[in-house]
Amino acid sequence: MTLNQDLVAEITREVVARLQAQLQANPANGSGSSQIRDGVFPTVDEAVKAAAIAQLKVGQLSLADRGKAVAIIKRMCEENASDWGRQEYEETKIGRVDHKVEKLKIVKQVLGVEAMGSSVRADTTGVCLIERAPWGVIGMALPATHSVPTMASNAINVIASGNTAVFCPHPAGAKCAAMALRAFNREIEREVGVANMIVTMADPTIKSAEEMFHHPGIALLCVTGGPFVVKAALKSGKRVIAAGPGNPPVVVDETADLNHAAKSIIEGASFDNNLLCIGEKEVFVVSSVFDAFRAAMKKNGGFELDAAAVERLSEAAFKFDGPGKGCGRAHLKRDLVGRDVSELAAAAGVQVPAGIDLLFGETKADHAFVVEEQMMPFIPIVRVPNADAGIAASVEAEHGYRHTAIIHSNNMDNVTKMARAMNTTLFVQNGPCTAALGSDSPGYLSFSIATPTGEGITTPMTFTRERQIVLGRGALRIV
Repeated sequence: MTLNQDLVAEITREVVARLQAQLQANPANGSGSSQIRDGVFPTVDEAVKAAAIAQLKVGQLSLADRGKAVAIIKRMCEENASDWGRQEYEETKIGRVDHKVEKLKIVKQVLGVEAMGSSVRADTTGVCLIERAPWGVIGMALPATHSVPTMASNAINVIASGNTAVFCPHPAGAKCAAMALRAFNREIEREVGVANMIVTMADPTIKSAEEMFHHPGIALLCVTGGPFVVKAALKSGKRVIAAGPGNPPVVVDETADLNHAAKSIIEGASFDNNLLCIGEKEVFVVSSVFDAFRAAMKKNGGFELDAAAVERLSEAAFKFDGPGKGCGRAHLKRDLVGRDVSELAAAAGVQVPAGIDLLFGETKADHAFVVEEQMMPFIPIVRVPNADAGIAASVEAEHGYRHTAIIHSNNMDNVTKMARAMNTTLFVQNGPCTAALGSDSPGYLSFSIATPTGEGITTPMTFTRERQIVLGRGALRIV
């Protein structure tokens, strides 16, 4: 039993016509012709109303047509990766150009319409079809760390599931986000015939985000960023899919392949200068292999800082609440976040050879670099007596974010112990952090990993509501 499709189409056309008439009569409050800018609008309200009109059309598209829009986003990210990656780096001034390019190239791995599905239950009483319905217009906050890749990833998920999105980028990455969004919209409208599937504001601010969080036209929120933006969204009263902070720990035990462990840690922690929320942030190494691990790190391209250099870097990277140097609670400064190794080395008072991707140095477990998510190409290594102590220290350092944890070990008892103790959304054994998102692994990619609210790596299904259509026994005809 389904609704008459002609009736649905007629109702949709009537609703769209009325909305467009209202907006054209009062362009200051909507998407009148003078205000259309390929999805970029002067105000939150105008952006939401334009997305609402588009969603009535997107919700009626076939999966094949939604798939066309998704394919456009993936293709354009790959084709424009070099230019867009450079533009994002030039605007944000954090990370590495080559890795920003790579993040755009791998957007093709984000799940689209192929992830959508429905199921059926049936017995002698009838049949129940379980479908996945769109929410409507979704409000999405973007981080400065991966502005365009996060927008593209989320747009793929949202469009595939029949929704539209209003994006509020971090002001530090707003220009590159608007540039890519305009390009997506132009091509999608040309090939699919629907404008404004994804929209944004011309000059997003913190106030814009607050307005978006509370706008009555927004049905669902998805925020990707630090704890403050997550808390602000959770106060909105709406359902929130929150991709929050992480501080991923690594344990290296006595059974690990130390050379492979070192290569993996350097690869993961140096990616985009450690801006990834999944990136290795601190390493707990069993004391019996500690010196051998240090040697493996140096052999594979890491540069070791001595204790004095680590402390000089700490003074440059953190400020402290308490009196005196290094006293009290540490707070990360923004000066060195996402900066190159050469800048960190200068702050530490050392010179490093060309080609070094990651600095490392020994610290205690309570050091600021261990307990704070530092997002820079330096990683502290901590000596622990055994794997159990390393796991316990990892639980404490991760702060219950339940984001990501990594172990290098060939002892399955230790692997199982850590996986259960951490209870993180992502867990990797014997690989770099990037393996958690489908890099040389069977996983899949998203730039929004919903850890505080538990949805995990977001997919199109994340942005749907379950809808049950029941066909009672009296509605069935047995032939």
